[in-house]
Amino acid sequence: MRPIQRRSLVDTVVDELKREISAGRWALGDRLPSEAELTTTLGVSRPSVREAVRSLVQLGLLETRQGDGTYLIATDATQVALRRAIHSADGREVIRVRRALDALAAREAAQFRTAANLAELETHLRDRAAAIAAGDAEGFADADVAFHLGIAEASGNQLLTDLYASFDTSLRESVADASCLTQRHDPDRADMHDALFQAIVAQAADAAAAAALGVLEQQERLLDESN
Repeated sequence: MRPIQRRSLVDTVVDELKREISAGRWALGDRLPSEAELTTTLGVSRPSVREAVRSLVQLGLLETRQGDGTYLIATDATQVALRRAIHSADGREVIRVRRALDALAAREAAQFRTAANLAELETHLRDRAAAIAAGDAEGFADADVAFHLGIAEASGNQLLTDLYASFDTSLRESVADASCLTQRHDPDRADMHDALFQAIVAQAADAAAAAALGVLEQQERLLDESN
């Protein structure tokens, strides 16, 4: 047996703030109570609150804005850590990992999608096409990322959806080919996004997985061309 370690007051405050965040006390983007208010509510000293907030800032859950306060920017420290790891990884490593996730998400979406899922995916594809027609790189990235996240959600697999959401930054960086978009051309030259959608509509799991991999192959080609 090992000696029981006494927990510091700061660790206790960190755990209490994490518990409140997990319970949904504050929504993403909300400003937390001031340091003075937290001190009163928690019944601890200001230095303890200050150090606890600093710890949560380092974890990526909170953001301190000079002269404005502290804001909630994430609710899951594990997902934040995964996002950081993905962001620092080589682009081809990310694509290799996504091969497994995308194929699984497409296959399960084809099996378990609902009418509401299909309507949402169709909307994202329309928004994607409209952004291409307008040469809107930011709008294109928003719609393309939403389409792929929507496929993960359509799988009905919450763990898969949460894992896929961690890729949102790398997805955004990989989908926009500015030179194509300024000329109103779709970076997906083989129309694999539409093939993926149609396979999910038809509940053709194998075809959906193949189309998902085709999308990634197209992105890998774009990565090669940009180097």
